[in-house]
Amino acid sequence: MIYQLSLQTTGLAAGILLAAPHAAGLLNPEKTIRAARGFPRSSATGAVLLAIAAVWGFLLVRSIDLGEFSPLRNTILVGIVAGAILSWFFVREFLAARALGMVLLLAAEPLLESAVLREEPTRLLLVVLAYAWAAAGLFLVGMPYLLRDAIAIASATTLRWRLASLGGLAYGAALALCALVFW
Repeated sequence: MIYQLSLQTTGLAAGILLAAPHAAGLLNPEKTIRAARGFPRSSATGAVLLAIAAVWGFLLVRSIDLGEFSPLRNTILVGIVAGAILSWFFVREFLAARALGMVLLLAAEPLLESAVLREEPTRLLLVVLAYAWAAAGLFLVGMPYLLRDAIAIASATTLRWRLASLGGLAYGAALALCALVFW
């Protein structure tokens, strides 16, 4: 196991991470719509998320067993640093969306790892979220404009934004509740 996280800790963290921004979207839709519409092209946010993804990937590759690829560890580490720097310099278009995709791909693994070999049926809430994050991460890295389009669809009306926020808040609350009660 790479991460030593319990199902309860992971579920509570994921629930709070999901519920907090959706609660803000429900309580203050105008401000969060403006922030969400500017997110995909935000250079500052993209740089921060890219740095998080690069550091996380670097630490992960440095510490895990790569099996037959272990002799290439240093090359991979240099590639992560070089890739992050080159992305920051040359892939400015939708950098925040691409970097968010990278973070989502990295974040899916701890969710799945904490739910493996557990018998509680409610753990599937965490598993579904992990696979949704992984799928979204793949699309965001490859086709980051889809985030802009999805935000435009969700924010077309305030009612639609509030319904989307309510759905995210409910899912986050369900995760947190399951973490506190069942796991």
